[in-house]
Amino acid sequence: MESISNYLDNFSEVTGKICSWFVAVMVLVTCVVVVMRYGLDMGSVLLQDVVLYLHGALFLLGSAFALKRGAHVRVDIFYRNFSDSKKAIVDLLGNLIFLQPVCWTILFYSWGYVEFSWRIMEVSPEPDGLPFVFLQKSLLIAVALLLALQSLSEIFKSYITLKNG
Repeated sequence: MESISNYLDNFSEVTGKICSWFVAVMVLVTCVVVVMRYGLDMGSVLLQDVVLYLHGALFLLGSAFALKRGAHVRVDIFYRNFSDSKKAIVDLLGNLIFLQPVCWTILFYSWGYVEFSWRIMEVSPEPDGLPFVFLQKSLLIAVALLLALQSLSEIFKSYITLKNG
C-alpha cells in the first residue's frame, strides 16, 4: 500500500512540475500579446487562446499536485491542532465521502461532453483561434482521473497513519 502511494505521489509530483512550466510560457506569450497589441497595433486570437488553454491546463492538471502538497483549500481552524491520527481520520473521511465521489461524478458527466467534442473534432469559434478545443475539453477527464488517483494515495496514507497509531 505504501509503495503504491509513493508511486502515485511521484506521478503527481512529475505532473505538477511539468505544469509549473505552463506559468513561464503563459507569461512569455502574454508579453508577446501585449507588445503586439500596444507596440505593433496587432492582435492575435491564437496567442490569446494559447494563454487561455495553458491557464486551464495549469489548474486542471495541477490540482492533484496541489492535493499531494496540501496546498488545496482547507479550513484549518480545528484541523491544525489535531493529532496525526485525528488528521488522518479527517483526511480519510474527506477523501472517501467528498473527493472520490466528486471525481467520479465529474468523470461520469463529462465523458459524453468530451466524447461529442472529439467526435466533431471541435475547433475554436473564433476565426483565428486554436483548432483543437476537443483537447482542452479532455482535461475534464484528466482532472477527474488525476485527482481520484491522488485521493487514493491520500486514503492509503491516512490508513497507514491510523494503522501505525
